[in-house]
Amino acid sequence: MITVTNLTKRFGPTVAVDNISFEVHRGEILGFLGPNGAGKSTTMRILTCYMPPDEGKATLAGLDTFEDSLKIREKIGYLPENTPLYNDMGVVDYLKFIAEVRRIPHSKRKTRIKEVAQQCGLGKEELAKDIGQLSKGYRQRVGLAQALIHNPDILILDEPTVGLDPNQIIEIRRLIKDIGEEKTIILCSHILPEVQATCKRIIIIKEGKIVGSGTPEELAAQAQGEEIVYITIQGPQEQIQQQLDKLENTQEYHLLSSENTSHRFEIISKKGIDLRKDLFQLVVDNQWSLTEMQKTQITLEDVFKQLTTEEN
Repeated sequence: MITVTNLTKRFGPTVAVDNISFEVHRGEILGFLGPNGAGKSTTMRILTCYMPPDEGKATLAGLDTFEDSLKIREKIGYLPENTPLYNDMGVVDYLKFIAEVRRIPHSKRKTRIKEVAQQCGLGKEELAKDIGQLSKGYRQRVGLAQALIHNPDILILDEPTVGLDPNQIIEIRRLIKDIGEEKTIILCSHILPEVQATCKRIIIIKEGKIVGSGTPEELAAQAQGEEIVYITIQGPQEQIQQQLDKLENTQEYHLLSSENTSHRFEIISKKGIDLRKDLFQLVVDNQWSLTEMQKTQITLEDVFKQLTTEEN
C-alpha cells in the first residue's frame, strides 16, 4: 500500500529525511519510531502530500505523492500531532463539515457520522457538546473520527496519544488496533510502550536515517549484545569461581552476594552466546545445588536506546 524509495528532504543545511526507503503492506500497523527531531513528522507530511520531497519517491496505493496528490488525499486519513479541531464548533457540526469537505454524498452523511462516532467511542453525551468542552481524550477521538469519516484505505497517525492520561492512552491504543484490522496504518511516535503495544512491525529513525527495521523480536536480535545470566549456586565459593574462570564463552563475572554456602553471581557472556546450558551442566558435574538462574531479556527500550544513541 505504501512504498518509499530514497526519500530525502532538506531545510536549508539541515537534512531532515536522509535517503530512506521502506514499504508498508495492506492491513499492517507499522510503528515509525524515533527521538524528537529524527524526521518522523517530516516523513509523514511528505506521505500525506503536505510537502514534496527534494529527492526520491513515495507512492500510496500505487499513486505518486507528487503527481497524484489530490487522489492520494482522498484515500488517506491523517491525524497530525496537533489535532486539527475547531473548539467552538459542535462535534456533530464539525463532523458534518468534514463529511462535506470529503465529498460524502449528503444522503449518506448522517449514517456515516453515526457509524464513525460509534467506531471511535463517541456517545450521545459527547456528540451533544462543543469540541472545546471535551476532555483531551475525547478530542483525540474526534480527531480520529475526522480521519476515518471517508473510510480511507490508509491511516497515518502522528503521536496520537500525546498528552493523554494512562486510561485514555489504553483506550486509544485499543481503538487503533481495532481499526488496524481493516486499514493500513502508520503510527508515528517516540513513545515506546505505545508502539510495542500496537504495532507488529517497527521502523526506527535517527537523524533522518533508518537505523532499525523489523518486528520487536527481530530488532532485539539485531541489537543483541552480551547477555547477562544471574545464577545462585550452593557450594564452595572458591571452587565455584575456579570453574567459572575455566568456562568458555564467559566474558566476565561478578560475585553479587554470599550467605553461608549460597553464592549469587552476575555472569556476562560473549556476544550472542546463551550460557545457561553450560552453567547448568557445570553445577550438575560438580554436584552443587542450583537455586536461581535467569537471563535478562533485551527490551524495545534497550534496542531504541542502542540504535539511537550509538555513533554511526
